[in-house]
Amino acid sequence: MQADTVTDFDPPAHAGPPVIAGLLLAAGGGRRLGGRPKALLPYRGRPLVENAVRVLREAGCGPVHVVLGASAAEVRERADLAGCTVVDNPDWAEGMGSSLRAGLASLAGTGASAALVSLMDQPGIGPVAAARVREAYRSPASLVAAAYDGERGHPVLFGAERWADIAATATGDKGARVHLARHSGELVLVECADVAAAFDIDTPPDLARLS
Repeated sequence: MQADTVTDFDPPAHAGPPVIAGLLLAAGGGRRLGGRPKALLPYRGRPLVENAVRVLREAGCGPVHVVLGASAAEVRERADLAGCTVVDNPDWAEGMGSSLRAGLASLAGTGASAALVSLMDQPGIGPVAAARVREAYRSPASLVAAAYDGERGHPVLFGAERWADIAATATGDKGARVHLARHSGELVLVECADVAAAFDIDTPPDLARLS
């Protein structure tokens, strides 16, 4: 069963400030961590997924949608995701692309002008960096990413006009890379290395970074 895709979307016209949604991809099964779902890794006394939600909220994003996959029922039970829209991705094992499709589909019809997409396993990226990327929004065609010493990273902001194409090309672990490659000349990079560290929690030695 494939996650829903965005196939027909008319970007909203807002009379007031644009709505920038937060989209957190938190479906990973932690294969290189022995199958421990990353969302439930302990971080400052709470599940790691809660920190990622906090970052999006403190960066000014709302609504916040969280895509779960591995051990989704356990994550719902143990993590405080109050106020979030929680999206289950049954195809999470196919890779990040399926979670991105599911998340964008859940945002269709919300009135959001853009989605700020973040990864749950990068606790070194805090609300200051996320807010910098969010504040670079200019229109529903915006395409913005954080940069670390000039290298593109997360979070990434996708204007709503881009969602359908991203969903159509997000397969396997490619995520939005196809869309980003096709539109590299339109991408705005926002340097964040001075306020964030873009490491991932992927392997057992990385767990030391959560202490």
